[in-house]
Amino acid sequence: MEVKPGTLYVVGTPIGNLGDLTFRAVQILQTVDLIAAEDTRHTGKLLQHFQIQTPQISYYEHNQHRRIPEVLEKLRQGKAIAIVTDAGIPGISDPGYELVKACIEAGIAVIPIPGVSACLTALSVSGLATDRFVFEGFLPTKTKLRQQRLEELRSQSHTMILYESPHRLRQTLQDLAETLGCDREIVLGRELTKLHEEFWRGTVGEAVEYYENIQPKGEFTLVMAGKIEKTPDLSETAIKAELEALLRQGLTRSQASRQLAENTSLPRRQIYQLALTLEEQDIDLS
Repeated sequence: MEVKPGTLYVVGTPIGNLGDLTFRAVQILQTVDLIAAEDTRHTGKLLQHFQIQTPQISYYEHNQHRRIPEVLEKLRQGKAIAIVTDAGIPGISDPGYELVKACIEAGIAVIPIPGVSACLTALSVSGLATDRFVFEGFLPTKTKLRQQRLEELRSQSHTMILYESPHRLRQTLQDLAETLGCDREIVLGRELTKLHEEFWRGTVGEAVEYYENIQPKGEFTLVMAGKIEKTPDLSETAIKAELEALLRQGLTRSQASRQLAENTSLPRRQIYQLALTLEEQDIDLS
């Protein structure tokens, strides 16, 4: 594969399992003139594994403003450069955004080389709604900013995705319990794609209790259900109409009944019995 001169390639790298590096990413990393890496030692291990000998320069949070002019100049000279981070896609809770923005403003081509992202990896197996979601990354560490962000999340109706380190996980879960409520559904993905990958599912309150007795280890991705507004009790006809709408979206009768029960004060069993009375031919799945 030939790379285009004077082009920045934003290359996604594995978040754990080296087998997740794409063929296209390997080819790009082999053929660019230079790789701008968040940690050259970490990326060096990846390059060695795939027998890639392309030279590297460091590009991380604390040197990016000094590096950007250097990288832009090399790109103007016709060099093809790839930017990578320690894990995942550059710019997603990692260095990369500032360089991409600078390239666009300078009229330099930027080409994405897709790869694994921890937020989408966790969301895809969370079992929570995937049609609408927001990625929040890491919560602020400063108390005032943190509280402001949590207050914003309180009324968020979309599924929410957070990143958290092991030493801050307990405090974050406690903050979520106090702000969003203990009964909010949450999934914690730990060490995604790695040997000790693990998923924990329950409520925020249960997560607080669980991790009081378990020492958090590894990097965490948190996926939380959005706020659900309770609606008044519906008539039998209205319930059936709601069920039919959910079934048309691809939910099973059990899933549709559970979701509708969460939105009303009606028992799930009662709703499921109504779902069983719906005939397949009465549901337009087109």
